[in-house]
Amino acid sequence: MMAEFTHPLAREAKVWPLAGLQGAPHDILVVITTLDLERTSKRFKADKVQKLTAAARAWIDETKVASDVLLINRPRDWSY
Repeated sequence: MMAEFTHPLAREAKVWPLAGLQGAPHDILVVITTLDLERTSKRFKADKVQKLTAAARAWIDETKVASDVLLINRPRDWSY
């Protein structure tokens, strides 16, 4: 059984299959977080975003189940 990515700053994480530009399949680790990811925001915490990203990349290097990481906010935190 594959280990799941967990981190105190991650609310959820899942590996999603994607197709590259040439159609080649690869997987990406999608991490949902409550951190503000907008660099222009006053609530943006670069050190916490970097820690979460580094932990996700370390997990990818260890497990080899994904090729990259994508951080996103929960949909209810999105503003239109």
